[in-house]
Amino acid sequence: MLIDLQLHSTYSDGYLAPTELADFLLKNSVKVAALTDHNTVGGLDEFRSACKKNKIKAIVGMEIYAKLSHKKFNLLWYNFDDKNPELHKLLRLSQVRRREQIRRALMKLKKLGLIIDENKILDKYSHYIPLNHIIEDICQIADNQEKIAARLGTDNPRVDEIIKHFFANRKVNKLGECYISLNLILTLRKKIGGQIILNHPGKSKQIDNNLIIRLKELGLNGLEVISPHHDISAVMRLQRLAKDLKLIMTGGSDYHLDENAPATIKNVYSYFRVEAKYLAGVNKIIG
Repeated sequence: MLIDLQLHSTYSDGYLAPTELADFLLKNSVKVAALTDHNTVGGLDEFRSACKKNKIKAIVGMEIYAKLSHKKFNLLWYNFDDKNPELHKLLRLSQVRRREQIRRALMKLKKLGLIIDENKILDKYSHYIPLNHIIEDICQIADNQEKIAARLGTDNPRVDEIIKHFFANRKVNKLGECYISLNLILTLRKKIGGQIILNHPGKSKQIDNNLIIRLKELGLNGLEVISPHHDISAVMRLQRLAKDLKLIMTGGSDYHLDENAPATIKNVYSYFRVEAKYLAGVNKIIG
C-alpha cells in the first residue's frame, strides 16, 4: 500500500492547494497521506475534505521546528487534536516571530537597492511565511531580477543560490527559523496526543545517534526512515537504529511541486514511492 506522510501545500512552502494535492495523490495511487505544512495546521480541513472525496485516508499532520538546548531539528507530528486552542496559540506566536524576521530581512534587501514593498508581500501570507515564495515575489520585478543576477554573476540564478547569498550570508543577511522549545511541544502533546517523529534525520549525511537516543528518552516516537533526502546507506542505518530503539518507522516524499524545466523527472514521484509494508510500526500512525 502506497502512503505519503510528508507533503506540503500553499499553506507553507508547497505549490499546490490542499485540494490540488489530494488530486495529485489520487493520480499517484496513494492510499494514506498526511499534510505536514511548516508550523501550521491551516490547510488540514481542506485536505481532509478533499482526501475523503478521493477515498484517501488523511492523517492529521504538521512539520514543526523544534529546539533542545543548542540543537535544532524538525519534527513530524501526527494524529494530534488540531483544534486545540493552546496549539493554535503556540503556532501563532511562532508565525508572528517569523513575520518579523522576514520583515527585517526584506528591509536589509531594500538597503541593497532591491525594490520591495514589504507590507504588500507580507500581507499575502496568513500562516507560515515561505522563503521560496518570498523570493518569487521579489523576482516578479524585472529590475530586481537584473540586480540579483548581476550580484550573483549568473543570468538565471536558482532559488537555492539566492537563498545562500541573500538570506544565509552573515555579510549580507542572515535569516533564522522560528524554533519552538521541545519541552513546550512535549508538554502540549500530553494534552492533545499524537506521535512525534524525527524528520529526515539523515538529510545532512551525518546521523546524530546521541540526539536520537536523547529524544527517545524524552518521548520521541519514531524516525522518518524513507525519504528522498536519504541515500540507501542512511536508510539502512536508520532502519537498524529504529529497530534497536523500538521506534516507529515512517516515510514521506517531502513533495512541494512539479518542476517546469524540460526534464523527464518532474517531481519526486517520478522515481520515489513509500510502501507501508517496509515501515515497522507505521500502523500505529496510519491505523
